Amino acid sequence: MSALDDDGEMDDGTSDETDEDSSEDEDAGKSTYEKREKKLKKMRDEVEAKMSKKAKEERESEAKRLELLAEADDEDGPSLLRRKRADSDEMDKPKTDLLAHLTARATPPHDFSARFKTTMSGQRLFPPPDLVSWAPSKDACSPDDGALTLELEKFNVTQANNGMGNNTILIKCMAPEDSRRFSINIAGPDHDDFHSVLFHFNPRQRQRGGQLVLNNKQEGIWGTAVNVPLNRVPLMFGQPAFTLIIQINGEGFDVFVNDEKSHIARLEHRRALPTGNMSLFLNFPATDDYNKPENWVVYKVWWGNKPPLARPDLVGLPGFKSFSSLHPRKLFISKLKKVRKDTDVDMRRAEFERAFRKYGGARGVTVIVPKNQTFCFVEFDSERMADLALEEMSSQYKINRARRTKHEALEDERVANQKKKEHKSKSGWD
Repeated sequence: MSALDDDGEMDDGTSDETDEDSSEDEDAGKSTYEKREKKLKKMRDEVEAKMSKKAKEERESEAKRLELLAEADDEDGPSLLRRKRADSDEMDKPKTDLLAHLTARATPPHDFSARFKTTMSGQRLFPPPDLVSWAPSKDACSPDDGALTLELEKFNVTQANNGMGNNTILIKCMAPEDSRRFSINIAGPDHDDFHSVLFHFNPRQRQRGGQLVLNNKQEGIWGTAVNVPLNRVPLMFGQPAFTLIIQINGEGFDVFVNDEKSHIARLEHRRALPTGNMSLFLNFPATDDYNKPENWVVYKVWWGNKPPLARPDLVGLPGFKSFSSLHPRKLFISKLKKVRKDTDVDMRRAEFERAFRKYGGARGVTVIVPKNQTFCFVEFDSERMADLALEEMSSQYKINRARRTKHEALEDERVANQKKKEHKSKSGWD
């Protein structure tokens, strides 16, 4: 008869037999498991032994390689081992992110960028040793009340026209975001307290959406302005700083902002400049014509020589009118080898003076050789001799009529007017 065990399971009298069979199966399974474990352990031991042997061989090989590298020290520099260690040290150093690197290399707001190379072919006019910057006084009551005026020495318009001599002004400055306007004047030696101005530069942030005004002034009367929308030029207001570049040549005043490639406008000459060496005057007024103070800061001013920056094709440039008139007495000779040194310039000048001597009359010809260029100019006393030279020398050189610059046209006009006045005076006309 079946009975319940202490767990409430039915006991049918067959449990002893079943337990014996089960014990035999467990012994057989345990024996198979142990065999399998021993086999796996043996395989693991073999793998570990091989890996240990391989690692030992690699360590010995590396030690031998380092020993050979140490012996192969080069007299002209560090050994390969030292270089490797140095590279490893560099790798261990904390890396500087790109933003921090660029910040470290950024030009300070009060200084010129290194690309302008202001240490060559020029001089710093401002600031003096005892100043850091200049700004108009908020209490200024007239343009000359605390204005900054600097002399631009040794300017020669003939040299400047050929990319020689002092021809370029760099101004590092800052105009706050709330500044309404600021201005710059360049005048000749007869400016009469800047009642006559050759070049006027005046950005106006609040006028008609923002306008840059270029103009001249003759005896207190302003000329016709060249207006350029400020949204067409690099930002000037509200920037940490910017660099204004003004280059003077035979055509006029070329203006660039921040970059020598950023040509924003030109103001062509409106009156003839005196010939020969002279001084121009750079003026930073304290107020506008209505005695309202201007708001900006000038950090540095540089005056010197830079190669011509204006590109040949200026169509569409504000202020460029493409003055076209052939020069009656000057020839343009191109396709020459570029001259880089002063001695080469002198040799080329002498070469063309000899070549064109017979067309120059008693005084000879005037040869102008721009540095770092592949052309030169030859000027004659008369139009007839220029025509003859063009006809006879074209087989030897690439020759064309030279174009008159705006300044040359103004100078010819001034001379013609002067002759008329003298003629009237001699004739007794009123």
